[in-house]
Amino acid sequence: MQTELDTPAAAASTARAVKRKTRITIYLDDEVLQKFRSLSEQSGKGYQTLINAALRTRLAPPRMEGALAE
Repeated sequence: MQTELDTPAAAASTARAVKRKTRITIYLDDEVLQKFRSLSEQSGKGYQTLINAALRTRLAPPRMEGALAE
């Protein structure tokens, strides 16, 4: 007897990663985009990945290391 999990469609749906990104339209200054594209060529990572990383860094809470050393 075949169960639901034995079907190819069920296996494909359980193998999909959880969606963690949303496609948007954003307008950036030409200079900003050119800089990220240049960094992309140097690093081998996609420019959108680099923009996402820069935004994550900006949104990260400040570190407490300096405050603890005082």
